Amino acid sequence: MDVLAEPFPARTQTSAGEVNGIHTEVMTMSFADKIMVTISQGGRLAHWMHVPLESAAPDTSALNLSESDAINGESNDLLPMTHLTATTVLGGTVSERDTIGQLYATQIASTIATKDPSERRLLVVGLGLEKVDASRESFLDTVELVLKCL
Repeated sequence: MDVLAEPFPARTQTSAGEVNGIHTEVMTMSFADKIMVTISQGGRLAHWMHVPLESAAPDTSALNLSESDAINGESNDLLPMTHLTATTVLGGTVSERDTIGQLYATQIASTIATKDPSERRLLVVGLGLEKVDASRESFLDTVELVLKCL
């Protein structure tokens, strides 16, 4: 294994805000071989997932709007890329929490892959939500906090 000369400490970004009335903190750390994103409410981190960004080439057909979608005002901008798969590493024993966690992980991975298509590091996501909230507003508020760090 080769040792890479990288600056230390790892580049870190943080953001905080309210999601569904709950104080939420987001932190990203960029390592030479991994990108770590944590989303925490009340200081908890109970569910960990990873998403390999070096997967096969993305299915770009999912990224493009069809003409009928554009006419109807529909957008696929918030849909995660179909070639990215989140795997639970720790936690996630409650199926609805696991599903929400994997949605967040693949959405974050999609955002990173869209921003930098050459990115090949492993994404590690730590999630600690006080309650499961599958509402669009909570999802968008959380993703917005993450985007401030990426």
